[in-house]
Amino acid sequence: MQLLKDRIIKDGIVKEGNILKVDSFLNHQMDVVLFEEIGKELKRRFSDCQVNKILTIEASGIGIACMTAQQFCVPVVFAKKTKTKNIAGDVYTSKVESFTHGKVYDIIVSKDFLKPEDKVLIIDDFLAEGSALLGLAQLVEDAGAQLVGAAIVIEKGFQEGGARVREKGIRLESLAIIKSMDEKNGIIFK
Repeated sequence: MQLLKDRIIKDGIVKEGNILKVDSFLNHQMDVVLFEEIGKELKRRFSDCQVNKILTIEASGIGIACMTAQQFCVPVVFAKKTKTKNIAGDVYTSKVESFTHGKVYDIIVSKDFLKPEDKVLIIDDFLAEGSALLGLAQLVEDAGAQLVGAAIVIEKGFQEGGARVREKGIRLESLAIIKSMDEKNGIIFK
């Protein structure tokens, strides 16, 4: 998606440790016009899948998931990283490790919101090591629902996440795949 790649080049900042800072438009301040275009592109790519539920993880994937859900006219479910008092009843849980935060989380989705009849599209902002995406896929499997695919805004193609996800047979659509990046040479796309 050229619009996204152009924005990454213009406003993305490469930080030490394979960190790409895109918080000015993607995951702190959100460019909703860009998000709308992302939603349209993901609808185009997954229009053949009869998606009836979109699943993401809090917090950075929620805005993108909502704009995409608007295109599909379906609800968004987001996995929470902590169980709160307002989640009553049974839940699906999975462990994920955040590359950016260096933490392991138990992610939680109420069993009320993932059902065997669901056709689920997973959406997230980044794919690095693949832990979050595979954790979300585990929730879908535990629910007996059908995972139709996963959509990622930015995939770090030089890290193992994409390969791990594809090896599991999950249809993966990444809007921008970064081949390499460093502070000196910047960002190079595949």
